[in-house]
Amino acid sequence: MNDKVDILSMSMDELIEFMEKIGEKKFRAKQIYEWLHEKRVSSFTEMTNISKALQDKLAVNCDIVTLREVKKLESKDGTRKYLFELNDHHVVESVFMSYKHGNSVCISSQVGCRMGCKFCASTIGGLKRNLTVSEMLGQVYEINRISGQRISNIVIMGTGEPLDNYDVLIKFIKIINSEEGMNISQRNITVSTCGIIEKINEIADENLKITLAISLHAPNNSIRKTMMPIANAYDYDLLIEACKDYVKKTKRRITFEYSLVKGVNDGIECAKELSKVLKGILCHVNLIPVNQVEERSYRHSSKDTILAFKNVLEKHKIPTTIRRELGSDIDAACGQLRRSYTKDNNKEV
Repeated sequence: MNDKVDILSMSMDELIEFMEKIGEKKFRAKQIYEWLHEKRVSSFTEMTNISKALQDKLAVNCDIVTLREVKKLESKDGTRKYLFELNDHHVVESVFMSYKHGNSVCISSQVGCRMGCKFCASTIGGLKRNLTVSEMLGQVYEINRISGQRISNIVIMGTGEPLDNYDVLIKFIKIINSEEGMNISQRNITVSTCGIIEKINEIADENLKITLAISLHAPNNSIRKTMMPIANAYDYDLLIEACKDYVKKTKRRITFEYSLVKGVNDGIECAKELSKVLKGILCHVNLIPVNQVEERSYRHSSKDTILAFKNVLEKHKIPTTIRRELGSDIDAACGQLRRSYTKDNNKEV
């Protein structure tokens, strides 16, 4: 069993404390932190401004967690989807997307997911485990290294429910935002949740500048229950109230994600009902043509239906966009690549 310290998951304060514990000066922590998170080295021997003795001491006591690329798919639109293997041989997905405003990466927060949303491939097979801070960081760092391109935006919307891995999520945000690291603005970080109310309340008190995205996908609880099992645990009206409280506390606009499913939640009446629900909330609605998953029966709505839905929301003064479909030719939706890889290689999901 490997009992080495996961040094990449340490905050600066934790690294300072660790340096003192192993008999080193405090200032060494800043040097090492910058090697790990700014220069993003994968071995202690690359840390050229620390002594060989300290390099050896760190190698004995610590691991620098790295991810191994096992598969990459590239779309004709430039979207690249990566499958990374972790040290315990589980695999996670990450996506690189290029926009006019900069390059974005979408990363996973868990191996699998326990939320059971019926339109998502990530939940097939359930939750295996939470990712560590280093494994979340590693997805960003590895894509940055492979692509050689600057990453300016991070979306935590891949496999898993980020608020179900809350402490790791908060630590990840603070490290990726740190000046001694990648220094990615919190305003350029989006966290997507299916609606764990107590965690929405908790993150509202964190004094973060992130964008919170709520996977809503329905105008009422009865429809939401048919799509998302979490609706059985968290009442729709209470979720909307939590979102209102979040906006009031943070003064940050909230995003509502709405996957349009043919014949389920895409009718004009649904649009009208949703408009009433969201009236007066500082928000933005992101309409998503649902991704078709082999094991699921849902089909996406027609372009005309999507536009009609958008028009109703805009008529009621609710800012609405239709998500640009990136990577549709490479199954870029969450969970699809991991699912096909594990099936093809006879591995447990």
